[in-house]
Amino acid sequence: MLYRPARRRHKPGSFRFTAPRPLPDVRAAMAPTHVAAAAGVPLRGVHALAVLSTALISTSFPVGEAIAKGLDPAVLMLVRFILAAAILAPVVGYSHGLRFPGWASVGRYAVLSACPVAFFWCMFEALRHTSALNTSAIFTLVPGISALFGALLAGERLGGRRLAALALAMAGTLWVIFRGDPERALGLAFNKGDLIFLAGSVAMAANMPLVKRFYRNEPTEVMTLWVLITGVFWLFLLANGKVWTTEWRAVDLRVFAGIAYLALFTTTISFFLNQYCTLRIGPTRLMTYRYLVPAFVIPIDWALGHGLPPAMTYPGVAIVLLASVVVQSGAAREDIRRRTA
Repeated sequence: MLYRPARRRHKPGSFRFTAPRPLPDVRAAMAPTHVAAAAGVPLRGVHALAVLSTALISTSFPVGEAIAKGLDPAVLMLVRFILAAAILAPVVGYSHGLRFPGWASVGRYAVLSACPVAFFWCMFEALRHTSALNTSAIFTLVPGISALFGALLAGERLGGRRLAALALAMAGTLWVIFRGDPERALGLAFNKGDLIFLAGSVAMAANMPLVKRFYRNEPTEVMTLWVLITGVFWLFLLANGKVWTTEWRAVDLRVFAGIAYLALFTTTISFFLNQYCTLRIGPTRLMTYRYLVPAFVIPIDWALGHGLPPAMTYPGVAIVLLASVVVQSGAAREDIRRRTA
């Protein structure tokens, strides 16, 4: 809050105290109403965290492709979630204490964890049959599908811009998958991995509206921990006893290194950032940053020695980026309209 002293005329040699008159807090007036100021992170900082979360998620595609064949997808994800929960539990214990939240809350967390579990299982299964760039392009459909779920679950209005962005993202995705080849497009030359990952993307799209629906004002890291713990339960069911029959000594050390990286950066940290940003800027604004994933994946894949994709894929990536611009500009106009209302 800013202050300026009120002017008062007084006699020379005398002193009179005048209470300052408060000026309106311009920053608070300009911030969207759903941005929580309690955390002390300005709106620009929240958007920067959304970009960081997207960059971390982008690394999971080439890293996942490198280790996907080293373990059964359910077993791999089980190890990943257990390790991520083990990393986060001491942080939650120190900050908030470890306590059982009650069966009702466990049920909420189990619903929330079902979506990322399905997504990640589909992702690692898909990466056995398709490329990191294909999966990253399909992932850009998640914001549009998430908007559809938001309309169904929360009654959100889709609007022309969201529908236009969904159409652009779909066009860009198909361009990347078919490498700009009309013959492949007309023949619908999807591979098995593309279709598996599309199913996983639908599951992930439901996650963001569900986070808003089931949030009960608990700390974000507490929610993240219990999502991971309940996710372990789902993955035990998916593994179907394969944990005990896996030849652990025969697993390449690089697979374990990849799992450790995914557990820390693209599970623990990205889960926390996703849920934090969802509660501050809303699921729609957050998911628009997912359109940046293919643009991140291309240089990451190149840095890992996988080479660059064919030149005909780049127009598709550009179309996907255009979808992000469409949605973000529309969201910015909504913020201005909300402030002036």
